[in-house]
Amino acid sequence: MGILRAGSVCWLFHVLVLVCALCQILYVGSVGAQTAQLSVDASPQNAQVIPGNMFGIFFEEINHAGAGGLWAELVSNRGFEAGGPNTPSNIDPWLIIGDESNIIVATDRSSCFAGNPIALRMEVHCETTGTNACPSGGVGIYNPGYWGMNIERRKVYRATMYIKSSESVELTVSLTSSDGLQNLASHTITGDKEDFVEWTKVELDLESIGRNTNSRLQLTTTKSGIIWFDQVSLMPSDTYMGHGFRKDLAFMLANLKPRFLKFPGGNYVMGNYLVNAFRWSETVGPWEERPGHFNDAWAYWTDDGLGFFEFLQLAEDLGACPVWVVNDGASLNEEVPTATIAAFVKDVVNGIEFARGDPQTAWGSVRAAMGHPEPFQLYYVSIGNQECSKYYYKDNYMKFYSAIKASYPDITIISSCDRSAISPVNPADLYDVHVYTSSGDMFSRSRMFDNTVRSGPKAIVSEYAVTGNDAGRGTLIAALAEAAFLIGLERNSDVVEMASCAPLFVNDNDRRWNPDAIVFNSWQHYGCPNYWMLHFFKDSSGAALHPSTIQLSNYDQLVTSAITWNNSQDGNTYLKIKVVNFGSKAVNLNISVTGLETDIQTFGSIKTVLTSGWLRDENSFQQPDKVVPAASPITNAGKQMGVVLDSYSLTSFDLLLGSSQTLHSVSGSSLHSSL
Repeated sequence: MGILRAGSVCWLFHVLVLVCALCQILYVGSVGAQTAQLSVDASPQNAQVIPGNMFGIFFEEINHAGAGGLWAELVSNRGFEAGGPNTPSNIDPWLIIGDESNIIVATDRSSCFAGNPIALRMEVHCETTGTNACPSGGVGIYNPGYWGMNIERRKVYRATMYIKSSESVELTVSLTSSDGLQNLASHTITGDKEDFVEWTKVELDLESIGRNTNSRLQLTTTKSGIIWFDQVSLMPSDTYMGHGFRKDLAFMLANLKPRFLKFPGGNYVMGNYLVNAFRWSETVGPWEERPGHFNDAWAYWTDDGLGFFEFLQLAEDLGACPVWVVNDGASLNEEVPTATIAAFVKDVVNGIEFARGDPQTAWGSVRAAMGHPEPFQLYYVSIGNQECSKYYYKDNYMKFYSAIKASYPDITIISSCDRSAISPVNPADLYDVHVYTSSGDMFSRSRMFDNTVRSGPKAIVSEYAVTGNDAGRGTLIAALAEAAFLIGLERNSDVVEMASCAPLFVNDNDRRWNPDAIVFNSWQHYGCPNYWMLHFFKDSSGAALHPSTIQLSNYDQLVTSAITWNNSQDGNTYLKIKVVNFGSKAVNLNISVTGLETDIQTFGSIKTVLTSGWLRDENSFQQPDKVVPAASPITNAGKQMGVVLDSYSLTSFDLLLGSSQTLHSVSGSSLHSSL
């Protein structure tokens, strides 16, 4: 037997220490490990079909979501109406180039548009040459848009404006940096004295030679005289589906595959006062003739370029059913009594005629003139916004209900009252539910509809969000709580028809509400964790819901559902199992699937996880992908399989069924695109 040397003894000691440490780790792991059993009955006879329009989106004009956001118009206050009807008025954010010695601007009521009479008068005192020469580059006005215009290299922008002058015109239209020093594109408008005596529409294309994310539109001249401007617009030529929507933001919506679009808002529809409510008929027709209105609910002006027609068009472009929230004669501070509500009722019926009427009808002809002779598929109308407690709501509601059903019996009418207030004398097809609460309470509301009576009108949960301290600007824990809530809606989809989160968008420069699903500025955007959470549900509408039960003692932090869905892109069918682990412990999950009429394929199944290192982790412009789903192939896919659930996570297992198109390899890029 050999003799152990000192070095060998030292080496053996370190090995023993390492072994002991590993044993301790394994022991602690085995003691702390949670093992759960998940049983899924995937038999077709026990499946329940989830409503085809279950998951959609709700758009409200809040946080500059539309004006300066989804609607691609780059000019803010393009008609100079934001300062009100009295003149002179504030023209913010327009500013002058030059000073009072060579230029004076003021609003007056000289516009050629009766609905928006304000125009801008620009009086230039300097000359092209001589002792009273204008500054280099001329004098004029500029518009910075909504916290800067994003002008991209080689992109084309359509500038439109109305001009009037009693003298010859030499006006340069330019896209420049915010300080005016970098010229990105320019075009000079010239005309004789007779050319602009009357209001004249001028349209031109500007192609940028560079990029600047904080640009402005400027109108300058070196010629003395007076020029009037009105309805000055700048639109990118490249918009979503060619219909005026900012492409990157619209793609974020399209990627959710929403089955409905509820619009144009909640409080935005009502206004603090009726004078500032959303009036659909004033938002249709040529954009130049729309008066715009002050969004007093959220304290900013909107030119109503994003109007009733555009919302209907957006729904069609997204393949979503439009859900119109109508003003029913109530604002946050006022209410029209039932005795005088008839005009409001007629206005709503007219709005439905605009959307669905034959081109020969009065309002259908307006839609047709806007380029859409075919009717929009409007079959959902929501009467008001959270107004059931108002004194006249129920009586007024019945006026709307009766008139709409008389002309359009196939319209689904949504009541602001809860289920308990609906009766044969106060009927409704659906009732609206709003849920704003803490993450803990939202998680517990996964059982909110478990004991609901299974007959009668169904719910549309059109607004839900985690709010409060743990919501931040969109945290992981908020997204997980909302995921558990949505799983509860899936499991109760026999009494819940539709669901959408709120708010949808926020311009980072105007945060009126936190959190929101999508954050943007003039040139960037990112999805918050709850936006990425919604991707786990985009295949649920119209899918088959299967009974599932989970067993785990002393740990009530798991919520699950199971659906079968068809992938339209590859024709494959998947069994999707979703699990929220809302607790601090990892869980070993044993999954048992019975009732399948086909096998689960060995290859082609995908596991997707939404989690992060800290409960309050958020995404940002600096780290837009900090909390996003991560996908990987499942190597042990089968009817009996063991998996691990991370603490504080949302996990889906998409198990490929059948043998028609087995995916033999799954790349990381294809996994990400599947989201």
